[in-house]
Amino acid sequence: MSKRIDAKHKIDRRLGQNIWGRPKSPVNRREYGPGQHGQRRKGKMSDFGTQLRAKQKVKGYYGNISEKQFRRYYQEAIRLKGDSGENLIGLLERRLDAVVYRAKFVATVFASRQFINHGHVKVNGRRVNIASYMVKVGDVIEVKESSRQLAFVLEATQLAERDTPDYVEVDHSKMTAKFIRVPALADVPYPVQMEPSLVIEFYSR
Repeated sequence: MSKRIDAKHKIDRRLGQNIWGRPKSPVNRREYGPGQHGQRRKGKMSDFGTQLRAKQKVKGYYGNISEKQFRRYYQEAIRLKGDSGENLIGLLERRLDAVVYRAKFVATVFASRQFINHGHVKVNGRRVNIASYMVKVGDVIEVKESSRQLAFVLEATQLAERDTPDYVEVDHSKMTAKFIRVPALADVPYPVQMEPSLVIEFYSR
């Protein structure tokens, strides 16, 4: 479904982490970066480098969101009350492509974006083809009836490598998901540690 296999692997290898927890990630075989200089010893990373890496990891995890769009999420996160890092994660988890991915209707967040763009998803009974659409608490997301028997959809629901989190109530027999609440950082099932506070620091410089 997704055409971004090479890009996904590049992101994993550049960061040196299997950020989606996928069994086919090249990081499972070798943890060093790509290219002829990938195995060189790395010096101590600066504060800027650490913050940049944290930003690249979060941005990459959600399908390599554009810099312009990601900055908008940061601006909204600092405008909201409460912890800005937690707010950032809450906003990213409200993206329609993130909710479809969490519901296990597709195997990857890249496939989720394409699945939505092709018109396979409805929100509260209305077709939505914008991956960045912001889901609200109580919204019901469903796979269009004619798309429910697609092989890659059925395969994704059976994936053992990840579970659906408790802030998304899923019924795979009806291919529906309800967004129960905006999650905190601790609620999100990331395979690797995410540091949204460093992302906020990066943009706050």
